[in-house]
Amino acid sequence: MLIGSCHCGRTSWTLTGDPGSITACNCTLCRRYGALWAYDYEGERILLSGPTASYTRAAEKEPSLEILFCPTCACVLSWRGLHLEKDGRRRMAVNLRLAPPDLVYDLPIDRFDGLDTFEDLPSDGKCVRDLWF
Repeated sequence: MLIGSCHCGRTSWTLTGDPGSITACNCTLCRRYGALWAYDYEGERILLSGPTASYTRAAEKEPSLEILFCPTCACVLSWRGLHLEKDGRRRMAVNLRLAPPDLVYDLPIDRFDGLDTFEDLPSDGKCVRDLWF
């Protein structure tokens, strides 16, 4: 199980099981937040605790996700889909940058082009530690 918490400690997330590879996205939000995402579904392997505030893109007529952050210290905890999947589950991801570095530094990074093509990019073999240390 991985645990991540905001800077002030009021909000946190847990992710049970293997987080798989971690996604670095270059979309207009992710590149500003510097987030590294691990995915699953709300109420399944991902659980949030503590107070959160949310942000959706104001310019989007029908935003597809919201960003959840700590209302006190503003650390970005996760994103959550605003629409349920066909199977009734809600997709979400947690920001691995809030986890203790020694627990995640060997996880491989997948790169996703959320800015232009909305496709996975070729692997460059980097792990979380290559972005942090």
